[in-house]
Amino acid sequence: MSEAIAIDDERGCPSGLEPPADGTLIDPAPFVRSVNGLARLDLAVFGAKCAGCISKIEGGMKAIPTMQSARLNLSTGKLSLVWRDGGFAPKEIVERLDALGYRAAPFDPEKVEAENDADGRRLLRALAVAGFATANVMLLSIAVWAATDGEMGPGARGMMHLISGLIAIPAALYAGRPFFSSAYRALKGGHANMDVPISLAVLLALSMSLFEAMKGGEHAYFDAAVMLLFFLLIGRYLDHRLRLRARAAARDLLALQSATASRLNPDGTLEAVAARDIAPGDLLVLAPGDRAPVDGVITEGASDIDRSLVTGESAPVHMEKDGEVHSGVLNISSRLVMRATKTTDDSLIADLTRLIEAGEQSKSKYIRLADKAASLYVPVVHTLALATFLGWFFLMDAGLRISMMNAVAVLIITCPCALGLAAPAVQIVATGRLFKSGVLVKSGDALERLAEVDTIVFDKTGTLTFGKLRVANAETISEAALMGAASLARISRHPLSRAVVAEAGAGRAVQDASEHPGFGIEGTVDGVKARFGRGDWVGVDSKGSVSTEGWYKRGDEAPVQFLFEDRLRDDAAETVRALRDRGLEVEMLSGDREAPAKAVATALGVSSWRAELTPHDKIERLEYLKANGAKIAMVGDGLNDAPSLAGAHASLSPGTAADASQAAADFVYQGEGIAPIIEAVDVSRKARRRVLENFAFAALYNMFAVPLAALGLVTPLIAAAAMSGSSIIVTLNALRLSRAVPSLIESRNHSRVLFGRISFTRTGSHFARKCSSGRKRSGQS
Repeated sequence: MSEAIAIDDERGCPSGLEPPADGTLIDPAPFVRSVNGLARLDLAVFGAKCAGCISKIEGGMKAIPTMQSARLNLSTGKLSLVWRDGGFAPKEIVERLDALGYRAAPFDPEKVEAENDADGRRLLRALAVAGFATANVMLLSIAVWAATDGEMGPGARGMMHLISGLIAIPAALYAGRPFFSSAYRALKGGHANMDVPISLAVLLALSMSLFEAMKGGEHAYFDAAVMLLFFLLIGRYLDHRLRLRARAAARDLLALQSATASRLNPDGTLEAVAARDIAPGDLLVLAPGDRAPVDGVITEGASDIDRSLVTGESAPVHMEKDGEVHSGVLNISSRLVMRATKTTDDSLIADLTRLIEAGEQSKSKYIRLADKAASLYVPVVHTLALATFLGWFFLMDAGLRISMMNAVAVLIITCPCALGLAAPAVQIVATGRLFKSGVLVKSGDALERLAEVDTIVFDKTGTLTFGKLRVANAETISEAALMGAASLARISRHPLSRAVVAEAGAGRAVQDASEHPGFGIEGTVDGVKARFGRGDWVGVDSKGSVSTEGWYKRGDEAPVQFLFEDRLRDDAAETVRALRDRGLEVEMLSGDREAPAKAVATALGVSSWRAELTPHDKIERLEYLKANGAKIAMVGDGLNDAPSLAGAHASLSPGTAADASQAAADFVYQGEGIAPIIEAVDVSRKARRRVLENFAFAALYNMFAVPLAALGLVTPLIAAAAMSGSSIIVTLNALRLSRAVPSLIESRNHSRVLFGRISFTRTGSHFARKCSSGRKRSGQS
């Protein structure tokens, strides 16, 4: 490997390369990974903006012989390729991408993020320059327009045009670079996008205006050229800001995979090794608090394991010798020795990461309303402009100058100011309204996708329920038994112990208490030996019990049963009913046991539900629903939900969810309830209607504007007024969304949202009931 290639010590992968400024193509051969006869390569692709880009890039890659898989994630810019090793030279890949009009470099998330940030800064600078030029050129143009009845002579008018040109030409050439570069790449790849007619209109308008100014002509379009760029850059920058919010789900999930591990050598010594160097068969030591770096099997010890990554459930599982563990699970209580059965690339975390990326890629293929409108706009505008030129030149015999001016007028007056603002303006207003309601929207097209859904699928734990166990039968437990069990439980991190401590409140722990993993806690309470834990450990026959329970026994006293439950959210039932009233099917998928899942489904009136599902099972269920024509919104909070959130048509996650789940979701809502989901659905549907109204107006506007331009009746004044007026109208229509009406559930719960921090005041909540009942003790949050 060349010395110029840096190695990232933490991840063990090449980094630091980006496309050379001189256009030289990088040979990606050093970055290819070969496994079992297959070659794999991840590239960062720059310039891909829409579903059409995905189709073109993936199609171009699959056309290479021996290529087996090509998948582009538009959110991260990552192109994942798999082909038969030795089938072709890797440099052919970047050459093919270059021929399609896209730059490529070895994938480095930090480099991609930096590139996106740089794009945003470039757009903002271009917007500022275009705004400055528009304001100043319009001042000069107004003076020309206002001079009637010979008040301004040809010399003064020509000077005004030349000054306008001195401002507009350099400003437009700078501010128009995002459109010019995109148009160039499109034409280089043999196709046209919306930026082609925009670039053509700006360049022709500047050229013709300069010619007219030099010849002393009456009209010039300097103001129209910079105004066009200004309005379009507003829409482009708003769209960029919305896209930046959809990032990093796979990266956050990979953070759960340990970077190092303790390997047990044959001579009994421990060696710290990088997780990527673990091979099947290696013995690894997991101390309490360690996460498993790879999948494996326990060979020594017994401990409680947090498997929420797999099941989504907070209750730990006691595991002993021969128990199977997955990468990312957390060892809670005792030392374990496990034998690795897979490498990091084949373990559960890596598998979930691939599922998330596949789901994000499928969302990237979604064709937005604006993209659909653009696909119709480009050929129509080109045809109209060409027809105008040919009509005036051949039929009217008007000469080259008049024919070209009228064709340019068609390009300018039909250029998509209203079209470019139609969707971003609505999306910005909609996301602002939802933010005030406690919902963060992470991408503009998420609103469009949520408006289309007909089925909502809920995770159970942490979504429909609070995701934390509590003592369900506290009213039947004596004060002495509760405080005694809590004095033992305070030394433990077990979720059942934490629930008992939360119920009892602040207090002291027993000095001689000791925890027995998989059984419970033992110590002396008020001079008498006591135990809190499993029923059979304290002398109770609890076989066959389907409840989550613990038992407390002190000396010869009768054992006391503690029942635990994960309480439903207060507004869950009302929210489910409200979603059904809006014509949505509701389903529940859970990794929990059948009994508690059935109880929740029954309480909510959800007839379609499934329990004991793995992340793969949830994905398979969503795929089945999709195959039957359903458009699904997934609501979940656990790490095991992240692949389903990424793969659904739209997705929502609470603010208390795991980072990877929040990153994979399209919407993140705050508060103790799930009522914000209703607001998100309602606003998304209204936003879609506003966008369609704006597109309808843009079409109606062009129906009247195009004939005027084609007939030669459009002056610079008319063009400026038309562009400004159409942009203002679509913006005002978008602002209609800002008038929020509180939902039924918000009114009933008297919810109050305060920003910049979000807080919720709720009447009739669990907190209020507990305080009023007298069972709430000091120290409980």
